Amino acid sequence: MHFDVIVIGGGHAGTEAAAAAARRGARTALISFDLDKIGAMSCNPAIGGLGKGHLVREVDAFDGLIARAADVAAIHYRMLNRSKGTAVQGPRVQADRRAYAAAIQHIIAAQPGLDRVEGEAAALILDGSEIAGVELADGSMIKGRSVVLATGTFLGGRIYRGEERLDGGRIGESSSHRMARQLRALDLPMARLKTGTPPRLDGRTIDWARIEEQPSDSDFWTMSPLSTCRVLPQLHCGVTRTGEATHDAIRSGLDRSPLFTGAIGAQGPRYCPSIEDKIHRFGDRDGHQIFLEPEGLDTSLIYPNGMSTSLPVDVQVAMVQSIAGLERTEIVTPGYAVEYDHIDPRTLDATLGLPQIEGLFCAGQINGTTGYEEAAGQGLVAGINAAAHAIGIEPLILDRATSYLGVMVDDLVLQGVTEPYRMLTARAEYRLRLRADNAETRLGPIAEALGCLGSERRERLATRRQMRDELDHHFSSSVTASVMRDRGAPVAQDGARRQAREWLRFPGVELRHVVAGDLPVTDDALLAEYVEDQRYAPYLERQDAEVAQLRANDAVRLDRDLAYAAIPGLSNEMVERLGAAKPETLGAASRIRGITPAALSAILLHARRRVAA
Repeated sequence: MHFDVIVIGGGHAGTEAAAAAARRGARTALISFDLDKIGAMSCNPAIGGLGKGHLVREVDAFDGLIARAADVAAIHYRMLNRSKGTAVQGPRVQADRRAYAAAIQHIIAAQPGLDRVEGEAAALILDGSEIAGVELADGSMIKGRSVVLATGTFLGGRIYRGEERLDGGRIGESSSHRMARQLRALDLPMARLKTGTPPRLDGRTIDWARIEEQPSDSDFWTMSPLSTCRVLPQLHCGVTRTGEATHDAIRSGLDRSPLFTGAIGAQGPRYCPSIEDKIHRFGDRDGHQIFLEPEGLDTSLIYPNGMSTSLPVDVQVAMVQSIAGLERTEIVTPGYAVEYDHIDPRTLDATLGLPQIEGLFCAGQINGTTGYEEAAGQGLVAGINAAAHAIGIEPLILDRATSYLGVMVDDLVLQGVTEPYRMLTARAEYRLRLRADNAETRLGPIAEALGCLGSERRERLATRRQMRDELDHHFSSSVTASVMRDRGAPVAQDGARRQAREWLRFPGVELRHVVAGDLPVTDDALLAEYVEDQRYAPYLERQDAEVAQLRANDAVRLDRDLAYAAIPGLSNEMVERLGAAKPETLGAASRIRGITPAALSAILLHARRRVAA
């Protein structure tokens, strides 16, 4: 068998990579241990959240899978940070676990140019320093020009639960050790990270009368604009809290926790720590919130969000049954931790390719990230660029002013990781531009130019362009301050005449104050986006100079193998930081932590001399 692109792993990174490569016209193979597990949600069956919801919408703007599948499977919608500005609001859905996997499998099966291959990808086939394909565990060979590694927690994965030790990247499934050994033998910089999952509870044994209800949002919105309705019935989630009895139960088992015995040496996610780590680090708190989230419509399983643990089973039982409303609750599957191999992402370039092995791309937890959304975003970028390499078309490079995808890739390849990386809105300097509601407007034209969109998306994009033009024309009409007063707007009577869009920037001015008669479009989401664009416009104009400087610096190219030690004026510390990150542009060098303005001046002078030579 011969393919343009081979993707290893059927999780969130792998499925997005395979579908994106196929959409660009590359003949693609997706290899998975078990085809029935493609699209499986290893941890919480939830999609989106703060920062993460932005990534979902951006992947969707490239015609990705995650948002559409989330809407097909959604049983609970919740817009986080609703009381704050739209730039930091986070759309999130709780999904039916089985329905989500089925939706992903359906989309993958219907994607032209994409074949599914069941088996273990045991080793990479190399031709010198170039990728030539993949060898399966049964000895068969699959040839290809590009390979995307999206191995999740399965690369050298090991499971920990109290004194128990199991090989695997997910409970009941094996891990990939031969591939892990090969990557280490290639002298790639690798390390270990840790993630975890909470026990799954039997919802029939929960006293729901004592649990605070958290209903699904009643106002209509979806993760993907292509979703026209909410397919499944909506369920409520529940909220409870740990107490002193819970904390005492956890402390009693710390001497048997692999996190505290030294069995697990890898760093876990700081923003999603295990419950035992919370109690150890924040022992002065009287309680921690636990969100009880249903795993589906046809199952009684409940996911206790906030209770990730690797404590022994008997301690987990005591911990759970010490919580209000859970006194008689039964654990169906105990929680556990997984330790796995990852590559130092600073080895990668901005395409998520590995320069020392031409044609090899990496996406997801192998790059040191955590979360479905981060994995999906990297899978999209890696798949698009793997296709570009294989069939000789334009790659995708996104910057920090363009998208959260660009922020994530830039963070990874420049800063590396010391703990599993999670997207946060605070990571984006230009987050006022990067709202979840305008992802389609920001990235749709880029996706279209790269050939990433299907016909439905292209038609939608054309319609949206026309409607935005109509809105621009409508909101360019002039309105006087006196007319605004007559319509009830709280504006000063200074005799000013302004365009309708400009009035939207004033405090207290609403759409009804600036619009006379019927609007030219009926798309409520597009109208709301347009109004927010006008409200944010003054702040974005102030940022324009910063964005221009960012792009000017990113236009100054640097050799990845530049000998920084030979540049006069650079300290040993600067040389070490720059050598580890291998920035491709002066702008990238400026974003490496600890790099001084003096060091940047020395690099710029050196770069100019080389160009002039």
